[in-house]
Formats: sequence, C-alpha cells, structure tokens
Amino acid sequence: MTEILQAGDPAPRFEAVDQDGTAVALADFAGRWLLLYFYPRDDTPGCTIEAQEFTALAAEFAALECDIVGVSPDSPQKHCNFIAKYGLGVRLLADPDRAVMAPYGAWRLKKNYGREYMGVARSTFLVAPDGTVARAWPNVRAKGHAAKVLAELEAQRG
Repeated sequence: MTEILQAGDPAPRFEAVDQDGTAVALADFAGRWLLLYFYPRDDTPGCTIEAQEFTALAAEFAALECDIVGVSPDSPQKHCNFIAKYGLGVRLLADPDRAVMAPYGAWRLKKNYGREYMGVARSTFLVAPDGTVARAWPNVRAKGHAAKVLAELEAQRG
C-alpha cells in the first residue's frame, strides 16, 4: 500500500490526459504552484460541490500563480460532460488505471459499513513551485474545502 504524501515530500511525477485529450505532466507546472485534487467520480454530489467551489475561486488561485487540476478515474468524455453541465473552470485529468492517484496515496483502502475496499480517497495536494508537497489534505470534506486551500496557499506565499 502506498503511503500518503506529507509536506516536504517530492511530488511524484505524472502524465495523464485532460478532458480535451491533451497530455498533462507535473513538469508542465515547474516554477508555479499546483493544486492537485483527487475525487471519486464526476457528477456526484460531493465531487460537484468541490469542483464548483474550486471554479468559483479559480481567479484567486490564478492571481497567486496556482493552477488547479482535478483527477478522477473518469474518461475525458465524462470530464467534458461534467464541465459542460456545471460550467466548471478547472482542468480535469483522466486516471482510469490510477497511475496518478496511487503514488499520491489517493487510491487506498477505504471502509464503509464494515466493508473494506480499494477506492479513491478525496484528497488534495498543494505542490510548491520547487516540486515538493507544500501541504497535504488526505481526507477532504468537499464543502468549504476550496476556501481552506486558498487560505493555505496565501499563507505559504507569505
């Protein structure tokens, strides 16, 4: 089982395609802040709230030179539908084989009603311009999370 990343750890490299089929890699964000958030599935209540809240604060994140990228197992086409349905302004990566999630510790053992299974743990990582994890949120509650991350980014930037 992969360990959950902590502040100070190097951010694992990744490459995946976004909703438009464009390849996106960690290296694309060198020298900038990156907010990388993992979520279980498009168009579900918690995932929708989270994406809408990040969209609402996208201009504030951009002003602080921080890109927002969401990652789920959904296909690029499902991401396009999700973005169109809710007017989202965040980039979404398709990770059906969990190659991005696993190294970040977002694919892990979950428990629900006494049942254990592997699944996507809603989690967020703020990656500093030097490629290290500045802050990790391993267990996120969607509502209000975007504002907390923005406050942390403002604090980190001093």
